[in-house]
Amino acid sequence: MSKHGRILVAMSGGVDSSVAAVMLHEQGYEVIGLTMKTWDYASSGSNSKETGCCSLDSINDARSLAVGYGMPHYILDIRDEFGDFVIDNFVDEYLAGRTPNPCVLCNTHIKWEALLKRADKLDCEFIATGHYANIRQQDSGRYVISKGKDENKDQSYVLWGVSQQNLARTRFPLGSFSKPEIRQMALDMGQQELANKSESYEICFVPENDYRSFLKHRVPDLENDVNGGDFVLTDGTRVGKHNGYPFYTIGQRKGLGIAFGHPMFVTQILPDSNTVVLGTQDELQKTEALVRNINLIKYESIMEPLEATTKIRYKDAGAMSFIQQIGGNMKVNFHHAVSGIAPGQSAVFYEGNDLLGGGFLV
Repeated sequence: MSKHGRILVAMSGGVDSSVAAVMLHEQGYEVIGLTMKTWDYASSGSNSKETGCCSLDSINDARSLAVGYGMPHYILDIRDEFGDFVIDNFVDEYLAGRTPNPCVLCNTHIKWEALLKRADKLDCEFIATGHYANIRQQDSGRYVISKGKDENKDQSYVLWGVSQQNLARTRFPLGSFSKPEIRQMALDMGQQELANKSESYEICFVPENDYRSFLKHRVPDLENDVNGGDFVLTDGTRVGKHNGYPFYTIGQRKGLGIAFGHPMFVTQILPDSNTVVLGTQDELQKTEALVRNINLIKYESIMEPLEATTKIRYKDAGAMSFIQQIGGNMKVNFHHAVSGIAPGQSAVFYEGNDLLGGGFLV
């Protein structure tokens, strides 16, 4: 009988999840490894060599390490569920003029659910991932996610949608370590190739991080249907033609194909009229935001204004604000104007290092 019970670890084949699995194994857990196949490049029309968590090499690396430590390892094909939910949403959001957050949806609705479903079948009490974040249970009984030690690698932003029920069974072994420390652990394990593995910052199902080509492949007539819409200024003045509203994002400055003599940015996307609004840096600034589909982590509700740091994108440093629930939404009032609020992206709220919750920008 293991010291801490049985735990199912999501193993992508990368250094983080591999070290997490070995760490738990050495702590006395009975570790079972699971690698999820979510996507393949052939489905996207790409001829590129698969890289990242879904490639055959990564699956083999995960299995090899697990077997080397005497840990059972399974492969779970969830391409159908992933495609139906995450990828369809990704396409639908761009067609609605928004900028999607696929990693949040994948964590919330696909990976955690798939892991826990398989954990139940394998009699695993807990699941674990290689995310750089921490989790604890507070006196109220609620489970709280907080930022990982390594500010450069903290991944709490993409975890705001995980439910309390699922957090209760989740472990994040890497939360109190930095990335260099994890790479050193891999070296100490004799896994030099693993320790030196490069990281991918791309969306796993978008080859070469080219979402425009991906959209054209998924929606064959899209380019013809949306090409030639108007670029307009905030006062409605037409200033040119664009290649189609889904191929632009809020805050975009490069690739507009128009010279103004001073920087201009995408400030609004109007899908119904196939219009892209351009404005100055000042016109990109906003002091308020509305956030939908909120999921709260630290508190059950935030009915009175609460001061919090709000991040409006993954690499955003965050801005001080007051947040307050309005029905099923969250209203955000920033202390100072912020730039590039993009509908569809996640707004995530923090109290110090603790994750209060998050939702999608309207």
